[in-house]
Amino acid sequence: MINIFSHYIPGRVIVLGAIEALILLIAAYVGIFLQVLGAGAAIPGAGAVIPPQAIVFVLCMMIVISSMGLYQPDLWDNNRSLGVRLAAAFIVGFVLTCLVATLEPAFYPGPMALGGAVIVALTGSVLTRTAFHKWNKVSVFKSRVLVLGTGSRAAKLAEYALRSPNHRVIGFVALQPARHYVPSQHVLSLAPGESLSSLVAKQGIDQIVVAVRDRRGGGFPVQQLLECKMKGVKVVELPNFFEREYRQVMLESLNPSWMVLGDGFREGLLGHIVKRVFDLAASTLLLILALPVMLVVAFFIYLESGLPVLYRQERVGQGGRIFTLYKFRSMRVDAEKAGTPCWAAADDDRTTRVGRFIRNWRFDELPQLFNVLRGEMSFVGPRPERPYFVDQLVKQIPYYALRNSAKPGITGWAQVRYQYGASVDDAIEKLQYDLYYLKNRSLFLDLMIMMATVEVVLWGRGAR
Repeated sequence: MINIFSHYIPGRVIVLGAIEALILLIAAYVGIFLQVLGAGAAIPGAGAVIPPQAIVFVLCMMIVISSMGLYQPDLWDNNRSLGVRLAAAFIVGFVLTCLVATLEPAFYPGPMALGGAVIVALTGSVLTRTAFHKWNKVSVFKSRVLVLGTGSRAAKLAEYALRSPNHRVIGFVALQPARHYVPSQHVLSLAPGESLSSLVAKQGIDQIVVAVRDRRGGGFPVQQLLECKMKGVKVVELPNFFEREYRQVMLESLNPSWMVLGDGFREGLLGHIVKRVFDLAASTLLLILALPVMLVVAFFIYLESGLPVLYRQERVGQGGRIFTLYKFRSMRVDAEKAGTPCWAAADDDRTTRVGRFIRNWRFDELPQLFNVLRGEMSFVGPRPERPYFVDQLVKQIPYYALRNSAKPGITGWAQVRYQYGASVDDAIEKLQYDLYYLKNRSLFLDLMIMMATVEVVLWGRGAR
């Protein structure tokens, strides 16, 4: 994992992105050459070190490819989904490049240049991703991890490691004879006279994760860990490893001193101003672009089930303040006729036909842009919950109230990384993502979340 502006990105994603950007640039050069050769006339700016047409083509394609979720490692083994998304990305990228060229003709390289660039880029991208897929199958990119400890925290790591595309947990070393919370077949025991260093060398370990809670009594192998570290093996604490690899804050390992004394969990005045300006600009632009869609949605809601078209609901905002959230109504008017709030369920029978459609495409969220303009919400942040649920969850989940330290958002890290929450267990999982966002929030992370949101909307993940 590579830390960019306090956000962790898998190193192989960076490598793939760099290779793909280079392929796109080469493809643009090939396209420009074909245009000059075929038309017999020079393209304006083509003599520059990097022609402006090439820059526009690369930027448009990289933004679209990222927004299609094609840099998510968990998709690399799904050939069908990968193929469909890649084809869609190049079609949309072609259209976007043409749109930019329409607004500024100097950026248009010509039909032969653009067509040739797309063909070369698509071929290069398919070949590159095929190679990455094969390397991924043989675990070339996966680091080999050894975990010290077999307790409940180590068991949590074992559960997550099963679905990680970034590393492979080789085993768990028990430092003391005690109950093992991890599967017994994964517990590694040191042979008589065998050191931790020799076990690490024998298993080809790249990093050691320390998941031992109690380090008193002289049973903690500090000297052996130092020896491993001096030989180039990474040694990392479990909370830091969990945050880096899964982009979550591990709730079971969270303590006040780690939050207070460590990095993160802060936003200065400048960051607050930048975020507010970004919120105003993004919400205003999106509101202008989405206004025709909103009018159509309102018309069909009224046509199917009458008034009201908008749904008003109390939510908990920053600092615990209550505000009124606006959404397009996607359920029957009497959805909560019993008077008790309840979680939305999969295939909820209270949802109308229009409601199911606008939920899948997230059109029901568009009126929340007015909440952003009023300063009650941000474009990116933790999902705002209802006071009824917040009162319950604060009592059941430690540190849940920390979510209220920031403005709630239309979209957020938890929303794009996890399914729709409909239980206490889901709330715990999403809180771990929200805490990661609160710890590492930045404009860069907000942009990453917005691109991920496009992918969620286009492919309908997590809607209820």
